[in-house]
Amino acid sequence: MGPALGFSAKPDVQDTLVHWQRWMRSERNVSPHTLSAYVNDVAEFLRFLTEYRGGSPPSMNDLAGMKAGEFRAWLSRLAMDGLVGASRARKLAAVRNLFRWMDRDGRLHNPAIATLNTPKVLRPVPRPLTEIDTDRFLDEAEQDREEPWIGKRDRALFTLLYGCGLRISEALGLARKDAPLGESLRVTGKGRKERMIPVLPAVTEAVQAYLDTCPFTLAPDGPLFVGVRGGRLNAGIAQHQMQKLRGLMGLPDSATPHALRHSFATHLLADGGDLRAIQDLLGHASLSTTQRYTDVESEQLMNVYRSAHPRARKS
Repeated sequence: MGPALGFSAKPDVQDTLVHWQRWMRSERNVSPHTLSAYVNDVAEFLRFLTEYRGGSPPSMNDLAGMKAGEFRAWLSRLAMDGLVGASRARKLAAVRNLFRWMDRDGRLHNPAIATLNTPKVLRPVPRPLTEIDTDRFLDEAEQDREEPWIGKRDRALFTLLYGCGLRISEALGLARKDAPLGESLRVTGKGRKERMIPVLPAVTEAVQAYLDTCPFTLAPDGPLFVGVRGGRLNAGIAQHQMQKLRGLMGLPDSATPHALRHSFATHLLADGGDLRAIQDLLGHASLSTTQRYTDVESEQLMNVYRSAHPRARKS
């Protein structure tokens, strides 16, 4: 059934939320962590509406008739409760997800939510995405597309950047015959240097889903990722797609395709990955370059560096 909502709701809303969660799990294939976060955010939103309307839980008709001012009152309450812009933006993204699904499923149409501005996120220093933001970003990448195959293409591309730590040029330079459908991927990076990268099942599944829906016949030596006319996908298009998604989710301007490569390194190192192994996976000639690709506590980084560097081990 999915995560419990933890509050009372009108029967028609309860039924809708059950089907929405089922859709998120089966068709969007979101991670349990992402699903739980979305459900909790929606539950908080509906609890606010219950209080805002004098203690009566909202019905589907109430949700359909909501005005922009009611949505703004909810966002204002979040701000009064001390939530920063990034947190408010994530909660708004979850509620938007529900309303988009209800609209596509023919359950209700509410144009007011589309008029809301995403809360601004001010982060002066570029940073990799958090693990939670990365999960939600990859889930959102596949949604809200007039052409479903384009959403699957974008998810496959971004999952590849994050799951294998590729540069955008490396991913877009792959040929169809090089599609990462096995356990490893051979990549030619800067300076024509080749490296082997293990491929996660999540990457394989995302790429296969894109290939299954791509309307073009991809020649073995032709590009793996193609645009709407069948030619090689341009990096500018991928960057524009990510720009739209980060705006929708309230992510900072530093959330670029290259930030997914940074996130790959950061999350590996934070989870105990070996610094030299990460260096090899990224294709860096220098260990100091790999350090700049990570965003972990300096003390932890130095501990990992001391254990990895041969000179440090001799001291």
